[in-house]
Amino acid sequence: MHRRPLGNGRRLAAIGAVLILLACFLPWWQLGADLGLPPRTGNAFDGSGVLVFFVALAVIALLALPYAAGDVPVGLDRSLSFLILTVIGWLALVVRVVELGLTSLDALFPQRAYGLWIAVLGLILLSRAVYDIGRERRY
Repeated sequence: MHRRPLGNGRRLAAIGAVLILLACFLPWWQLGADLGLPPRTGNAFDGSGVLVFFVALAVIALLALPYAAGDVPVGLDRSLSFLILTVIGWLALVVRVVELGLTSLDALFPQRAYGLWIAVLGLILLSRAVYDIGRERRY
């Protein structure tokens, strides 16, 4: 049984997806720490950021799909599938940032919302992976 090798684009997609998964559990916003009050924080599961979590899970499922199917070629294993998931991830992140920015722009500073910024880094890696997957030679 011959397995297709995992290319650089798919390896980068896996790293980006794992980074996004980890970032979803970290704080995406924080309010009230400067006023002497207990800080209120939230992560990706408070709003549309949960879609970013599901995008990362779907990318990992897409990466595992050709190996789970055996020697049968899988039609979903294309750069278009990764592109659609990446666009959904970026749109969900932008909607969440706009929602948070309307309440308080201070809540989005990197020292308070490091989970959000790590998710941005993971989506950047995923975007680069889509480019690399699109330029790969087809099997």
